[in-house]
Order: sequence, then C-alpha cells, then structure tokens
Amino acid sequence: MRREPRGHWVLLLLGGLALAVLLLLDGFAHGAVGEAPRVEPAHPAPAPSEVTSGGPVLNMAGGTLHSLRMPAKTIALTFDDGPDPEWTPRLLDLLRRRGARATFFTIGAHIAENPGLTRRILREGNEIGSHTYTHIDMATAPAWRNRLELDLTQRALAGAAGVHTRLMRMPYSSGPDGLTDAEWRAARLAGGDGYVVVLTDRDTEDWAMPGTAKIVQSALAAERRGEGAVVMLHDSGGDRTQTLAAVEQIIERLQPQGYRFTTLTEALRMPAAEVPVPAREKAVGWTLVTAQRAASTLTGALGALFGLAGVLYAARLVVLLPFAHVHMRRVRGRRRGRRIRGRPGGADRSGEAPGRQGDGPVCGSPILPGIPGYDELPPDPFPPLSVIVPAYNEEAGIAATVMSLLDTDYPGAVEVIVVDDGSTDRTAEIVQALGLPRVRLVRKGNGGKPSALNAGVALAGTEVLVLVDGDTVFQRDTLRHLVAPLADPRVGAVSGNTKVANRGGILGRWQHIEYVIGFNLDRRMFDVLQCMPTVPGAIGAFRRAALARVGGVPGDTLAEDTDLTMAICRTGLRVVYEEKALAWTEAPSSLRQLWRQRYRWCYGTMQAMWKHRRSVFERGGSGRFGRRCLTYLAVFQVLLPLFAPAVDLFALYGLVFLDPMTPILMWTVFAAAQTAAGAYALWLDGEPIRPLWTLPLQQVVYRQLMYLVVVQSVVTALLGAGLRWHTIRRTGTFADAPGVQPTTPR
Repeated sequence: MRREPRGHWVLLLLGGLALAVLLLLDGFAHGAVGEAPRVEPAHPAPAPSEVTSGGPVLNMAGGTLHSLRMPAKTIALTFDDGPDPEWTPRLLDLLRRRGARATFFTIGAHIAENPGLTRRILREGNEIGSHTYTHIDMATAPAWRNRLELDLTQRALAGAAGVHTRLMRMPYSSGPDGLTDAEWRAARLAGGDGYVVVLTDRDTEDWAMPGTAKIVQSALAAERRGEGAVVMLHDSGGDRTQTLAAVEQIIERLQPQGYRFTTLTEALRMPAAEVPVPAREKAVGWTLVTAQRAASTLTGALGALFGLAGVLYAARLVVLLPFAHVHMRRVRGRRRGRRIRGRPGGADRSGEAPGRQGDGPVCGSPILPGIPGYDELPPDPFPPLSVIVPAYNEEAGIAATVMSLLDTDYPGAVEVIVVDDGSTDRTAEIVQALGLPRVRLVRKGNGGKPSALNAGVALAGTEVLVLVDGDTVFQRDTLRHLVAPLADPRVGAVSGNTKVANRGGILGRWQHIEYVIGFNLDRRMFDVLQCMPTVPGAIGAFRRAALARVGGVPGDTLAEDTDLTMAICRTGLRVVYEEKALAWTEAPSSLRQLWRQRYRWCYGTMQAMWKHRRSVFERGGSGRFGRRCLTYLAVFQVLLPLFAPAVDLFALYGLVFLDPMTPILMWTVFAAAQTAAGAYALWLDGEPIRPLWTLPLQQVVYRQLMYLVVVQSVVTALLGAGLRWHTIRRTGTFADAPGVQPTTPR
C-alpha cells in the first residue's frame, strides 16, 4: 500500500487547536455567572464627592463630568446579566403587555449565545447597554482587560444586532454614594472611551431573592415624593420568578399615578444608545457570535459525552468481570472434572494446581484442557502439526522462536516452516545455520505477511496449522494446550494467550497491563459469547479446512489476523480462547515503534470491520457474531476512543472553569475500578499484581496515546489514504539465550 499522507497530521493538529480554542473561549465567557457577593476591602477609599453626591448617570463627554438624574415620575427599569433564554422573553412579554420599555445591560457572552433574543429586545423598543463580556469586576481588573471586555461586548452586539452601544454599567456597582475610588477609575476609563456610565438609584438586590415584597419596597422607596429613578433588577443568573412578579406590581402601582416606564436615553433626552455599524464590523462580530455559540454547543455536547463515556466504560467493566468469572469457572471446572476421570486422585499429569498456569511437561495426556463441550475423549488428541513462521528481517529473534517451537512436550509430530519473505538481513542464514531436521526454510520475494502465511500453508503437510510470528517464543506445553480445543469439530480456530516478554521498563509494563487487562479480559468475554474477533498473529491454531473455506489468509487488510478470524466466525465455526497456551512476544520498546504498530492494528481492524459489516444483518452464527462483536468493537474501539481526547480536554476544562470535584471524582472512581478489574485479570492469568502501580500513570499518558492512534486511523480512512505496512524494529529480547524457555517476569 502507498505511504499515508502527512496532511492528516495537519488536520489533527488543526482540529485539536480549534477544539482547545473553543473550550477556552467558552471557559473565558463563563468565568463568572452573574451577580454575587464579592470580597471588598475593609475600608475602601470613596470616589470624589462630586460623583458620590451626584446622579446615577455619568456622562464624561468632552472630558467633563455631567451627573444626570431621572425626571420626575419617570422610571428607567434596568435589567442586568441577560439576555437569558428563559427569563428575558417572559420579561419582554410583561413589558409589552404593560406598555413599558426598559434598558438591558447585557453580558457579551450571553449576547453571542442568544442573538435572536438580543434583536427582540431592540425590536420591541427597549435599549441595550454593555455589562462587559464575562461580568468582570472592573474595579480590580487591569485597564487592558476592561477594554478587552467592553470591546468584545461591542463586537458581539455588532454580530447579533448590527449595532454598538453608548451605555455601560459596571458589574457589582450600585448607587453613586457607594462608588469606591477604584470603581471610579474604571468608570472614568470607560467614560474616556465614549461610554455613558449608568449606576442606580434603587438597588433592589433581587439577585439574592429577598422576596417579591422586598423588591417592590426597594424600587418604590421615593414613591410619595414623585421622584424619577433608575431601578436595578436582573433578568438572568438564577430563578427570576420574584423579579417578574415585582416588576408587574411596580408597573401596576405606579402607572395609575402618572409614572412612565421608558428607556434611559429617552428619559434623559440623550442620543439613542444604539449606533449602527458598518458591514466589516458586522462580519467581525458575526465571527465572534458564531464561535461563541459553537463553543457553548460544544461544551454542552462534551458534557453529555463525558457522562455517557463514564457510563459506558463503567458498564463495560461491569460486563467484562462477570463474563471473565463465568469463563474461568466453566473452563477450569471442566478441567477438574476431566482430571478426576483421567487419573485416580484427580491429579493432572502436569502436577499443576488447579487454576494456575505452568510450564511443566504433560507428556502423552489424553485429557483435553479445553472448552465447554469437551467431556468425551477425542479419537486423536495429538494430530501432526505444521507450525508456520512468516519472517521479514527477524534476525534478532528468529533462532529463539524456532528453538522454542521444537523444544515442546507435544506428543505428536511437529514440523516448522519458516517462510522468509524477502528479508534484507540475516534471517534466512540464521535459520539455515540451525541445521534442524524438522525445520524447513522457504525463501520468497517480499509480498507481505499474508503472502508468506499462504505460502507456508500451501507447503504444510498436516490438517492442523499453527501460525506464529517471528518474534514469539512458546513454552514447552504451549502447543499441547493450543491444539487441544480443535478436538471439537465445532471449533475452527484457537487463540492463545500472548504475553509481553520485555516488560522491564515503564512502556513494557503498560503494554503488559494492556495485554492482560484489555486484550485477555475481552477474549474471555468473546469466548463465552462465541464472537471472537481476533486470533493474534503471535499464536493461533487453525484447521486447514477452515482456512480453505475462507480462501486462505486475506491480504486486503492490514490486520490479516482479525480479518481471517472474522471470516472464520462468519462460517459458523467457533473460535475459542485457550488461556493456558502461552506465547511470549517482544513488544515495541519505544513510543515511535508502539505508535507504528498500533496505528497499523487500528487501521487494519477498522478495515476488517468494514469488510465484514454485512454480518450484522445476517442470520445464524454469522449474524450473532456481527451484532455482538462488531457492535462492541465499534463502540469501545472506535467511537469512544475517537471522542476520548475531546472528553479529556473537557475534563481539563472542568478542572479550570467548572467545579473541579466532578472530574476529579469521576477520574478517581474510574481509576479505582480499573485497578480492581486489573487485579482480577492479573489473578486470572496467574500474574503478580505489582505492575498495577503504573496503572494511574497509564491512564494519563498511555491511554491518550492509544486514543490518538484511533483518531489518526479514522482521519486516514476518511481521507481515503492507504497505509503501508509498518515493520517494527526488534531489539532481540530472546536472542541471548535461544532455546531457553522464558519464565514469567517478576
């Protein structure tokens, strides 16, 4: 296949950058949620007396302060923190019904998220002022941040309604008499930029929900004197039922007395607050509005996905562990029964304790350590075997592989066929130099692993075939355990138990944990459900008839082992997992090599899933396989990993901008559940649990790497790009001691 293009990396980086920018934009926009108590200095310096003793409207046009008050019997109802999709429409309905108009001091982020509601406010004769973009405390923020907040709000207004505004109210402000020197500096800065700064005469503190009567009382404090007033209320930031009821009562009470309810600029005979903007400003504003709405939608979607992913992963663990337990009881229970029938006293000829893996010989035993349905003795428990080893540049470990295959306690005849697939190193010379009579070396031009396997199958002289990678070492009893389940005519293939040999470093431990917890727990479940997706290339036994029935090893996907297994499952033959058939393999020793291997695995698996997609709609065993296996793979190996990086980014977003306890608690619970499941999986495999100390770090680093592999594979597939075969550089884990059986690393 042709080499994959580098353009997909550009797409991945741009996509990740866009996602991060949108999350940061949403986090910035919602850094504060509205009016709330704030910590103030014990004795703040007051603003100048000409400000504190003046009116609530500060106009600093021309560099001179003009303090303005409302005319008699004129009420300017002002509403902060909106627009809100729930409360602002109800408030607008009330104002229209009562023939009143108001001034809305809006938050820029809310304008961007509710552009239609912003336009309705203006369309119904009300006016809009700026309340900053994120409800920032302008008294404590630096001047550049204040200007940025006001500028962003103007751009949001331009994008939503095509206007700018001349009015501004500082968040956390109240009446002129309470203005501090710090607030005055911020107000003066805004006034110098052309804003009319609006404070209030009547701060109802409705944000604290003191009760409808209290809100009305605060708004009508000077009713008897017939004074006009700027009344501060809120249309966002929480339940505004009391505010709505209070506004209706205020209007009902004052309108019969000749009060009028209008906008600030109209009451003070000032130019209209809104100023139309040119097309360029509208375009810039539209971009901001679109980005903010996309960010808000994205955050909501990721929040839902975060919860869904947590539920699905928890459900996966809940399902896997019982299936593993059922598999263990079913397989090992039948073994105990067969040992009792096979030998007085119930001892296995290997001398093993029940439920433990071992590497001692079991020579000549007619008892099958198998799967459900193996209660009767087969007519030929140990048929002749052909072990096929495809090899391309495997000089580092090929000798150890071949020697381990011959150093076996398998009672039947064993031939080893090494197919050198055009190696450019000394692979063929090393095999030839061994000079072993039961080893055949076949040289062919480079055609890929499936081609090498099919060449070996064609030359094999037996009906049972074992396919082995050139970097894999068997234990002495592996072949005996691996072939035994084939005594059942319903079984077409057997998956062995692959172990990581080079698990010394942190990367090796992570892969060891993944093999045991991820791969083997899944295989136990697939075995019980009779829908095994993969017999690993490192160790698998096949009937020749099963291979012939599916046309041999397929070469049109990069995961030929998965493709082959799925094809066999669709014939109705069973593919089973034998936990005691151990194979030690050399895992990638660097992140680069690991990435290349998993990229090929993932891309090839998706190719195989697509190739066999019709099995989901078929009947019988093929349909059962498709609906169970392909659905599971699609959810847990494609869809969830595909969105997992975004979910992880959202978790970081939650730590910074939301309640950090939620993502921390979910991660802690998930890590604890993974650790418990890992301990059980290691126990089932007869492994020590000491490597579990690396599991939390694996969840933070290794898991994300595997997710990115899925993302890259999907992007490659969507771009229609082919992926070439990736070879892994071997370090020769078994090269120093060929023929010596490995023991479980401790």
